[in-house]
This record gives sequence, C-alpha cells and structure tokens, in this order.
Amino acid sequence: TEMFVKWWEAPDRGAAILNYIVEQVPHIYCLEAEPQPAEEEQRVQERILHPLECFLFGEDPRVGLEKLEHRNSGSSSQLCGRVFKEGETVYSCRDCAIDPTCVLCMDCFQNSVHKGHRYKMHGSSGGGFCDCGDLEAWKTGPCCSQHDPGTSDDCVLEAELLERAQILFQVLLQYFTDLMVWEEEDELPEEMKNGSEDTYYCVLYNDEQHSYDHVIYTLQRAISCDHNEAHTHTALIDKEGRRAVRRGTQRSCQQAKDLIRSTAEQITQQPLRVEILHSALMARQTFALRLGPWFQQIIGYSVGFRQVFCQVALEASADGDKPCLISTLMLHDSRLYKGARKVIHEMIFCSLLMETEYKRQFAMKFTEHYKQLQKDFISDDHERNISVTALSVQIFTVPTLARQLIEEGSVIKVIIDTVMEMLREHLDSNQRFHFQGYNSDKFFRVQVIFHDLRYILISRPAVWTEQLRGKFLEGFSVFLGLLNCMQGMEEVKRQFGQHIEVEPEWEAGFSIQIQLRHILSMFQDWCSSDERVLLLAFQECHRALLRCTNQPFHSEPTDSYMCKHILHSRPYKVSQEPVSIHLPISRLLAGLYVLLCQTGAVTYLPDFVDPEHLDFCAFAEHSLRCVVLVAQVAAEMWRRNGLSLVSQVYYYQDVKCRDEMFDKDAIMLQIAASKMDPNHFIMLVLLRFELFEVFNGNCSSKDQPLVCWFNDLSYFCFLFSVMVGERYVPGISIVTKEDVTMREVIHLLCIEPMAHSSLVKGLPENESHETGLESVISKVATFKKPGVSGHGLYELKKECLKEFNPFFYHYTKSQHSKAEDAQKKRRAQEGLDKALRPPVPPPFFPAFSNIVWLLSCDVFIHVLRRVLQRAVEERSSLWSEAMIQRALHLLGQALIEEKTQLEASNVEEVTFDFSHKARSTSIFQNGKCVQDRKRKAEAAKLHRQKIMAQMSAMQKNFIETHKMLYDNVPESGGQGESSTSMERRVAVGPQQGVCPADWEALTCILCQEEQEVQAQAPAMVLTACVQRSTVLTQYRGRTLSTKESSYPLFMPPDLAVGTHTGSCGHVMHATCWQKYFEAVQNTTRNRLHAEMIIDLENGEYMCPLCKSLCNTVVPLIPMQLNKLNYESAELVGQVLTLPRWIQIVLARIKGLRALKAFLSVFFTVEILSKHCFVFVRPKYSSSITDMLVVCATTVHRVGLQTAPNEVCPHVPVMTWNTCAYTIQATDNMLQEEGKALFGSLQNRQLAGLKAVVQFSAVQRLKSSQTIIQKHFRDMLAALLPLPNAEETPSILEIDYFHFLVGLVLSIPALYQEENVDLQPSAISTAYNHLHLVHLVTMAHILQVLLSSQATITILANMFLLPHFYLFHSLSLRASVTGSMIAERVKRGVLPFLRCAALFFNCLTGVPPPEELSSTSSESLLPYLCSYLALPCNLFQLFQDHRDTVTPLIQRYPRNRNRLINLPEDYSILLNQASHFKCPKSSDDERKHPTLCLFCGTMLCSQSPCCQVQLDGEEVGACTAHAATCGAGVGMFLRVRECEIVLMASRTRGSTYPAPYLDDYGETDPQLGRGNPLHLCPERYRKLHQLWQQHCILEEIARSLEVHNVMFAFEWQML
Repeated sequence: TEMFVKWWEAPDRGAAILNYIVEQVPHIYCLEAEPQPAEEEQRVQERILHPLECFLFGEDPRVGLEKLEHRNSGSSSQLCGRVFKEGETVYSCRDCAIDPTCVLCMDCFQNSVHKGHRYKMHGSSGGGFCDCGDLEAWKTGPCCSQHDPGTSDDCVLEAELLERAQILFQVLLQYFTDLMVWEEEDELPEEMKNGSEDTYYCVLYNDEQHSYDHVIYTLQRAISCDHNEAHTHTALIDKEGRRAVRRGTQRSCQQAKDLIRSTAEQITQQPLRVEILHSALMARQTFALRLGPWFQQIIGYSVGFRQVFCQVALEASADGDKPCLISTLMLHDSRLYKGARKVIHEMIFCSLLMETEYKRQFAMKFTEHYKQLQKDFISDDHERNISVTALSVQIFTVPTLARQLIEEGSVIKVIIDTVMEMLREHLDSNQRFHFQGYNSDKFFRVQVIFHDLRYILISRPAVWTEQLRGKFLEGFSVFLGLLNCMQGMEEVKRQFGQHIEVEPEWEAGFSIQIQLRHILSMFQDWCSSDERVLLLAFQECHRALLRCTNQPFHSEPTDSYMCKHILHSRPYKVSQEPVSIHLPISRLLAGLYVLLCQTGAVTYLPDFVDPEHLDFCAFAEHSLRCVVLVAQVAAEMWRRNGLSLVSQVYYYQDVKCRDEMFDKDAIMLQIAASKMDPNHFIMLVLLRFELFEVFNGNCSSKDQPLVCWFNDLSYFCFLFSVMVGERYVPGISIVTKEDVTMREVIHLLCIEPMAHSSLVKGLPENESHETGLESVISKVATFKKPGVSGHGLYELKKECLKEFNPFFYHYTKSQHSKAEDAQKKRRAQEGLDKALRPPVPPPFFPAFSNIVWLLSCDVFIHVLRRVLQRAVEERSSLWSEAMIQRALHLLGQALIEEKTQLEASNVEEVTFDFSHKARSTSIFQNGKCVQDRKRKAEAAKLHRQKIMAQMSAMQKNFIETHKMLYDNVPESGGQGESSTSMERRVAVGPQQGVCPADWEALTCILCQEEQEVQAQAPAMVLTACVQRSTVLTQYRGRTLSTKESSYPLFMPPDLAVGTHTGSCGHVMHATCWQKYFEAVQNTTRNRLHAEMIIDLENGEYMCPLCKSLCNTVVPLIPMQLNKLNYESAELVGQVLTLPRWIQIVLARIKGLRALKAFLSVFFTVEILSKHCFVFVRPKYSSSITDMLVVCATTVHRVGLQTAPNEVCPHVPVMTWNTCAYTIQATDNMLQEEGKALFGSLQNRQLAGLKAVVQFSAVQRLKSSQTIIQKHFRDMLAALLPLPNAEETPSILEIDYFHFLVGLVLSIPALYQEENVDLQPSAISTAYNHLHLVHLVTMAHILQVLLSSQATITILANMFLLPHFYLFHSLSLRASVTGSMIAERVKRGVLPFLRCAALFFNCLTGVPPPEELSSTSSESLLPYLCSYLALPCNLFQLFQDHRDTVTPLIQRYPRNRNRLINLPEDYSILLNQASHFKCPKSSDDERKHPTLCLFCGTMLCSQSPCCQVQLDGEEVGACTAHAATCGAGVGMFLRVRECEIVLMASRTRGSTYPAPYLDDYGETDPQLGRGNPLHLCPERYRKLHQLWQQHCILEEIARSLEVHNVMFAFEWQML
C-alpha cells in the first residue's frame, strides 16, 4: 500500500514505477553463475510483481480481484483462445468448419456437438489457438458447453482502475519492448551502469545449422566443461533459444566468444552466434521475459484489461517516425531468440487476436509490414512455427477480415508482390523463371508465402462491392504477372546424338505449380461467384496471354492438303524445336472460359473481348505442343534428355498437378475443336504429331523409328477419344462435381478393390483437402471389412461396370493394363459380355456441341480407314494391337454418338452420318477382317482346350477300367497301433502305456539328407530361441537374484521371470548348423546396422528356412522305450508303497556313497529278487553331447543374464526351469485361445516342445552327478523332513509344477555312483514318477484350499487340525459347503494337471486319452487324473498320505495375464495423453506420452527429463520400464503417433500397426488422415497372442529384415 501511494503521488507515475523496477531487478536476477529459478521467482513476486498488482488494483490484489469478478460476473469472453503446443492433438469438424484451419482443443471438442460429426484429428505444429467461440469459423455449433455464446464481451472498468491500467501497461510494455529489441552493440544506459558489478555473460544462441554434437564439442573445447555439462547447456539452448555459458570479466567472456566461434567454424564453416552481455542487461532481459506470462495473467482477469493492453500495444508512438510497440516487436522477431519469440506470440494470441476490432487493426499492421516480415523470415533459419509470419493463418482465414484486408490493404497484391520480389533473382533475359542452381532452403521458405494467398482466398464472398471487385481484379492482374513469368519457363529441346550431360533443374518449377494448384482453382471459384468479375478476369487473362512470347513460330504459314481440305497454318515440330510444359496462363484462360459457359456469361463475352481476337486455334497451340511432347516422351523419342523430362511428364499427369495441367490442356483443345472446322482441327493435330504424311500417302515418317510411329499414332487415337468422350467437366457437359468424383472412383475401383486411403490418394483434393469421396462411395461400391491383418476394401458394384472406359484419360499405362485385365475377369465371373464397349457419355453444353462432328468428318473417316486397312494387309509390321484397340474404341464412340442422336430426335433431323460414311469407305469391312483374325485365334485356343479335355477324360476312363489295380494299394495310416497299447492311456505309474513311435526319419533343411534320430548317430538339432519372459506373472517389476533367494532351484509361485524356449520346428544336422552359423557370423558383420537385426555376440541367427530369430539349437534325443512287465510291476507295487518308497529314498539320500546298501533294501523281499531295478544308461554320440552343452549353456546364460559357464551348478536347474516354463506358457496359450490340451498344437510346435523336454531329461548326463543329487536333496527337503537340511525355503515360495519337473528329472541321479554308470529301470522309474506326482499334487491341492480362509475350518475338522493351531483366532465363515470346497479344488488344480499331462506326454511318449483332445475344460479332470495315475477324487490322496502335507498360501488357479483394456474410442486415449504430466519435468514442452500395454503405465518417452541410468548406460523411460516390467521385452502404444512400439532389448525395436481402425478398416499411423479411430478387438487379440506366444523378438527381427535399415534408430533412448 505504501508503494502504491508513493507511485500514485509521484509527479511522473510511470517514471517512478520504472525507476523502482530498474533498481530492484539487479537484486533478483543474475546474482550467481547458475540461475536459481525457484528463489528468483519468489523474490520477483515479493519485490516487483506484487507491488505492481497493488498499484493496478489500488488495494490488496486479492480483494481487488474479487471486486472485479463480482462487477464483471455477466461478462466474459466466449472465445477459448487456448494456445497449442507442438504435438498437441487438435480436432477439426469436416461438416461444420468453414475451412480446415478451424480447429478445437481437446476439452472444447469433447464438450461440443462436433464429437458426433465427421471430424479429423492431428497433431498441432504449435503456434495456433482454439477457435471455439469464433462465430465465423463454424457453420453450426461455434461454442462448446464451456464457452457460453450468451455471455457478453462488454466490460467497463472504473475510471481510476482504467487509468492505473493504462499507466502500468504503457510503462511495462515499453520496458518489455526496449529490452526485447536490444542489440549487443547498443550502449548501456547510465541507470544500468551505476551501482552494478562489472560482470559479463558470454551468451550462446540457438541456430538450425549446427547439430547437438557440434555444439557439445565446441563447448567442451571453448569453456573446458565435461560432456554432461555441455549437453545440459546445449539442451537448454535448443529449448529456450539462448544460454549463458560463461560468467566473468569482459575479457574472459571475449576469449570464450572467440574460441567458440573459431571452433564452430572449423566444423561447419559457419560461426555460432555468441554475444557478450552485461549482467545488468541480462537481469533486465530476464525480468522482461518474466513480464510476458504476467501480462497474460493480468489480461485474463478481465476483458477490460485486455482491451486496455490492446490499445497500448497498437497506440502510435509520440514520435511519428517510430512504429507502435507491437509493430516494433514484429519487425524484430527474426532477431529474437526462441524463448522471447514464444512469449511475444503468446501475448499476441491472448490479447490482440481475442478482440475483433483490435484483431482488425493488428491485421492491418501485419499487412503493412508483410513484405519486410517475410524477408526477415526468409533470411532467418528458425522454423516457421516460431516466426511471427505464422500468425497469418489466424488473420487471413477470417472471412470478414480477409475482405477488409483486400479492400483496404490490397493484401492479394501485397502477397504476390512479396513473392515476385523474392523470386526476381531467378528471372532470365526473357523475364521467365529459371531455377538452375537455386537455394533449396530459401526457396522452400518462399513457397510458404503461397499458403497466405490460399488463406486469403479460402472463403469466396457471397456479396461483392465495387471496391472489392476493383481490389480483387487488381490482385488478379498482379497474379497474372507472376504466371507470365512461368508461361513457357524451363523449355526443353530434343537432344540428338549424345545424352544430355547435366540434368536440368525441374523440381523448383513443379513445386511452385503444386503450390499454385489450389490458388488457381480458388481464383476461378471467386470469379465464378460474380458474373462481371468473371468477364473482367477473362478479359485480363486474355490480354496477358496475348502478351506472352514463349516459343514463337519461326516459319511462314504453309498449306496442307488432305481429303480435299486445305489447312493454312505455321509449321512447328515439337521433336526439333523448343517446348515447355509450363503454360499456366493458357490453362487459366481455358478454365475461365468453361466457367463462362457454365454460368451463361459467355453470351456477354463479345462486349469485353473482340471476337476477332479470340483465336482459340492459336491459344490451343501451346497446349497441343505439350500433349505431343508427352506422346513423344512415352514413345521414348526423348530418351537422351534424361530423367528430368520423364519426371516432368509424370507429374504433368499425376493427381497432384493434372487438374491444372493435363486436364486444362485437354479442355483447351476441346474449346479449339468446338470453334474450328473439324477437318482442319484434325489436320492440325496430325501435323503437330508429325503423322500428317503417314496418312497422306507415305507409309511412315522417315525420321522416326517404327515403334515411335506406333506409339505416336496410339497416343493420337487416345487424345482423339479424350476430346470426344471426356465430358465430365461442369461447363463442358451437363454434370455436377459429384458426377465427376463418382466417375473417378468407378475407374479407380475398376483397377482393383481399394482401401479408402488408396482412393483418397487417387482423387484430387480441393482447397479444403476434401475429395468428395464420402458422398459417392456408397452409391458405387460395397465395403468389405478387414480381417486380423490388412485393411477394409471397397469393391465396385455390378451395375457400375457399364461405366468403365478402358481408355480413361487419367489412367497410367500400368493402370490401363490392370484395369482391362481385371474387368475382363470380372465380366467372365458375372457372366457378362467380355467386350469393353465405350460408355455412353453425357451430352455437351451447346457451346461445345460441335466437338461431336470430329467423329463424322472426312479426315477422321480417312484416318480410321487407313488404320484398319493396315491391320488387314499382309505386311503386319505396319500395325499394333494397341493401335487397333484405340481405333475400334473410336469407332464405337462414333456409333454410340449416332445412336444417341437418333434416339433423341427424328431420323430426318439427325445430320450425324458416321455410319453412312463408314459403309461407303469400307471401314466396317476392314473391321470385319480384323475380327476374323481374332476369331481364328480364339478358335485355335478352343481347339487346344478341347484336346486337353479329351486327354483328361481318357485318363479317368483308364482308372475306372483298371480299378482293381488301385483298390489293392494299401492306405496309409490304418490301424497301426495294437489294441493292447491303445487301452493303456496312462503316463505315470505301473500301468504306464507304451510309446507308439519315436522320431521319424527327418530331413535336414540345409543339406536335404534324411537321417533317423539315434543315440549313436550324428546329432540332429532344432532351431530354438531362448528368452526371458514375464508373460505369466501377476507381479510386474519384481527381479529374481541367485544371491538373495533360493532361485533358480525354487521358482517362486508368482513366476516373476521365467525362461522360455521356443522353436520353429525346423531340423538340421548339427554339423550343417555349425557351418551355417559360422557363415552367418562372417557375412553379417559387414552388413549395415546388422546389430539391430541380430545380436552376433549372443549367438543369434535367422532360421535358414522361415527366418525366425534363434539363438541356440535343441538336440533331438531318441526316447528310451523301456517296456514294462505289468505283472512284475504289480507285485512290486504291493510292497513299494509311498511310506516304503519315502523310506528307501531317505536312506539313499542319507548314504549316497553306499549304492549296494540302497539296492539291498529292495532285495530283502524275496519276491522282488527276480526283477532288476537298475540298468546301464545309454551312451550318446559325442555330437549329441556337444549339442547338449551348447543348448544348456545358452539357457543358463540367457535365463540368469550371466556369462557363459557350462560348469556352473545352476546349468541343470535352468534346463529344468525352461522345460517347466515353456510347458506352462504353452498351456496358457491353449487356454487363452480356447483350444484342446492335446491335438491343437501344430506338428512343429509339438516337436519343439517334445525336444525341449527330452533335452532337459538327458542334460543331467553332462553335469556332475553329485550336484544333481544335491539339487534333488534340497528340493525334496521342501516336502519331507530331511536331516541337516540348510536354508530350505518355505513351501510358501514354490511353484509346484517347476518343483515337479525338477524332482522327476533329477531323481535318476540317486542311482549314480562315481564308478557305476547306472540309472533306474522302467519299473523303478514308474514308481518314482507315481509317488512324486502324488506328493506334489497333494501339496498343490493344499495351496488351492488355503487360498480362502473359509476353508480352514472344514480342513481342521477333517484331518489337518494339528497343523493349523495358529489359525484358531481367525474369524471364519460357516457358510462354506463341501461342494464349494471340491469345486474350488477342481478349478485350482486343473492348470497344474494340464501342465503335468503335457510334460509326461513329451517325456514318456504315451498317447493321452482321446477325451483330452476336446476343448471342453469342465470335464477334463477325470481323464487328466487317469492319465497321471491319480484318483478321480483327489481328496483320497490325503486320506492315505496326510502326514506329507505342508500348508501353503498362494491363490490358485493363477490368473492368466492379459494386455490392458483399451478404450473403444481413440479420442479417449488422446484425452488421457493430453492431461499427462511428466513426473520429472515442470515445463509444458512437447512430450511423447507412451502407454505400456503390459501394465498400463503412462511414460514420458524420447525426452531427456526421464532418462535414467541402467547398468551404467543412459536409457529412456520405455527402455528402463521394459527392463523391469517385461524382462527386457516391451509393447508400448505411442498415443500421439498412434503406433505400437515393440522392444526386445536396448538396441532393438520396431514399430507395429496400432489396433485402432477408422470407419474404412485402416490404421492411421502418425494420425496422417485424422479420421475417427475405434479399437479392433481382433487386432488387439493378435497383439496379445504375439506377447503370450513369445513372438515379440521374432516379430522385431522379421520387421527389421524386411525394412532395410539405412539409419540406426536409438531405441534405448525411447
């Protein structure tokens, strides 16, 4: 309050405020070498901003603001005005927006009526703002529910408040402007020098010419900082635009400046921008930058404040020579750094552009300085989105404002004059553009100016005033001056002799043509809206064309004779004289003439243009030359002119340019044909095509090869059919724009069924980027929805086939061939006539009706007769198939035209007499001869088909006659299995069935030799890929360590990280694989970016056959077929009960060195003395044992992420774990897909699973038996009480299927001694498996039961009371029934039994019961129990073996993992991403929100703020998250880019289509098309399967193999 009184009572209030600020700022900013943002912000709020707000309100700001809000409660801006950041998602309504630049922010769109309309979404380039509330931007629904259109913008401030606001804004905005436009060489004012330290800053500025690495290197050399500090400096320079890199004396800063500049020049020959600024100046500029957000805050309080600010900003200076403050800031924009520019632009957005009147005044200022602003932008190196010139889109697109700028500011003339001034340096001596050696960057910036011209013309006026007419025509005249510089530019002349040495420049000319394409159509659209403007524009264009002097004639007129007709014309040979493809004025005149015909204003044309000067024959001359040039290029006559001319011809006919190039040339020729005598016109065309002499007696032209003559003649016929038949132009015939679009779509779909995006690419866009496809597509095509891959396709309806024109003028050569073949096939399928007749065209407008006489004139009849006559002559070299097809097509067009006229009028009234002339000149006879040739060819083809059918019938007859020979051939398969073996479908215990067969003879995919899998034979191997997996865990982020837990011997029940071994099932010899692997290692090292595809250091390679990614091989082990003696087994079972078996096993564990004592236990029973319990284990070849080591080492290395060590004690454990985890993952996949447990896997999948199990069973032979025995003892200690058991984990921490696999595969080691190589017999193995299964199953059942506390009471009452005394204090529910407990057990134990069945099936080879091949999981339990030798009532196990049970607490059945649930509407995801805040950053710069599909975490990717250290390496947020969430594997959705990113390691990843499709069944990466997107469940399910089946790594490798990687992407920084 004291400060307010002091300032208010001062004689010069503004000076008092300014002096206070100048005094305080040096005590707030730049006090230390490194800025302290938090402390500086606190000081500036307390010392400056709060006193300023007190002065503004005249009291406490909070009190004053409450009063202001109370007074202005009914007035607030209905404009949203949210300024978009780069990458922010914006929405545009295709139904309601006035133009495509009208957009809504996320919040306004979600609360608007446009959400239910046809909308587009895309990422903003930054710099724009939300148009919600702008009544001129929307046809309907201009406001969302948050911006009420009923509010008023009127706000009257109190007189004193208004006065204080004016004083404050004048002082502060002047202060802000002075400091923003300060130059380095400007002298410091005295108030800055006094009392300030003699400290300086060396400030480095951002530019777009030096890379990050260059700047980092320069800073390291110049200021002696480390890499991290230099990187921080560089990142801030790029973000903010400048950064102080040295603080000290002026001399030290000057040394740093010189060193920075010299070092930078050594790298790029261009110095960095470095300035030395006094600390006082730095402090004041820092505060001035802080004033920008403060201005926005104050302006946001009240509309009145905003209006005062606008007045101050636009107020003319006291010195009339100086511009207003906002003009000063605009004119210095290109010299400001990035941070200052952003602040100024945001101030303009929230003030001047939010008020209609001040927006108009600002627009006038902007237009006044337009030329200078564009000059500065072109010399600048920053992007346009941070240039003040980008504000043009906010000004020029407002319809009323655009009209005012045209009328009052001549903005069209200003823009075109600016372009001309920038391009003047490219004019040649003939005042035509010549762009050889142009600067591409500067030229690109010049092209941006054309966008402003398009913005001005985007909305044509509904009402014209005389002033608007005058200014528009003035701008149109200047525009014709620009086109005059393009008319005939970059002419070409046919090269003879040798090939052109230097390719001429052509891209620049076509770049301008593409930019002008929409502008030309918009000028014509404006002209068509007013009859007088249209006539005056045609008059001006006609004058401009008469002034053009490009490619003139150099010969005197001559007379040409044909069919008694004489043509008086000047000769001109395109093949010998210059010709240009750029004719914008000629084409514009053609377009205006068609509009005159369409509007009926052509009747008034003689009043504006002298008819004697309307020589359309002369006007069409250059268009005709251009068409001839295209024909000769197609005939390869201009091959020596290089690819530049071929490229120009391509774009001339391409959809991007054709509507203002090729199409307009065709229209100009049609205009000329409608005005000239038809015979003279055809003679002129023949002369320009250099075919006149061919049809006037000579066989062919002497200076052209025969193939060129054929092509020229074919193109001549094509051009003729275009002029007569291509009438789908409003103004030439009675058609609408919708009819034109429909015809284009029909002919695109005649090529093949197409996706919506392909159709859009094939159609020309209007100025609003619309093609009109949606309005016609349902009328001509049916939509076929996509499957799991691919996209939806539109197929042409049958009733539209008649509209097909095989010589459609927009077809390329390849499209013509494809369309013709496709239509012939389709017509055959539909049972229609195969003849591709010309379609019936719409009638011409009266002004063009004379064109049809071309089809019946004498010269046309003569040409047609000569073409057909040559086809029937013996000298077949004088005709071609294409020539005849086009000639017959023309004949058909003439007949259709005659038929149409006969149907429309009486016969006597029709003077079109083509058929009469054709008969008199024998055309039909020649056509009949041509048909006879074709008929003979068809007859020969039918004769060959008839002979082949007879041979086929004879073969069938022979088989029928000698049927007995074929009946005796035995069928494959049969009853190969005996009924005895089929009865025993038990895999465990003394009733175990017999394995029907082992591995068949297999063929190596490399050498193609067959071999059987035998123990002593060379090894056969399967390709395999070992990888860590978190697919089955419910607890993401948990890591397992061999040092901190009992892992890997005991797998925790949550399966935190498993080791999966998958195989594609392809077989090789081990020696073949080794040779192939060595070759891959040698050849791949020299391949570009090979490390992104395969990791050579980790032994990766691609399968030779299917290209799956692999990193090891699994050896194929022959199964041991030990046939059981069932009688002996039954006798043994009477003695070897579970207690007896436990006693024997414990005895063996107690004395592992006394094998005889162990065996004597069995022989104490006399009845057992006849049976052998051990036998010598089989010997395997050295090749197989070597492959065992290779595979086991890989599993150990990958699973534990450790160095290779084949003697590590964990090696055998990891092989058991990968066996168990692979089976669990397979069962999870089968359940997820609803498939049967057995019979659903493909043969190669089953072979891979079987190989892994057999390998895991045999691998112990290559390990120390002492270690295996120790592992078995430690595992068994978790079930049974063993003496001296140390660090035995709690049974709560065990996954029982891993546990079962480990026990089953390690128990044979108990039979081993140091010098005795033995293993258990078949009977011993059967009982070992039986009792282990029983024990582990009981333990697992307890896990299931104890997952609910309510079951404890029942269990305690039954048989478990002694074990549960700790739970007596629990509150138990009494409503649990026995049936509920039984049902819970069935559900919980089922996954364990399924996995066990798969395991024993692969281990023993015993076929499962047929019932297990059913997909019904409800009834599987009895058959699983039978197969595993378990009682159907599982509780029976507890009655017999209750003392072996240990209580466990883990919920079962384990929940199956799924990818997170995604919203159906993609805009919901975008909305979530828009509200995402980076957890480690407070700025509002663009972020890349990325969603983990495994767990749903939203991450900030590709941003330095979230980079972390992982194993000593800097990685991005996604890479770090994948390391914990997916064991290195990740699947992320980049929300703003709408694409999936698959990651498999820090260096490898690939993109994948997102599971969101638009209404046309297509994905939209990068939101390029912007259509509404919806979730496709089938595609998301495919992604889920990709994860569940451990195929992410393989998919990445395949993707990188298909897409040749030229530039490595740093996936680790994602």
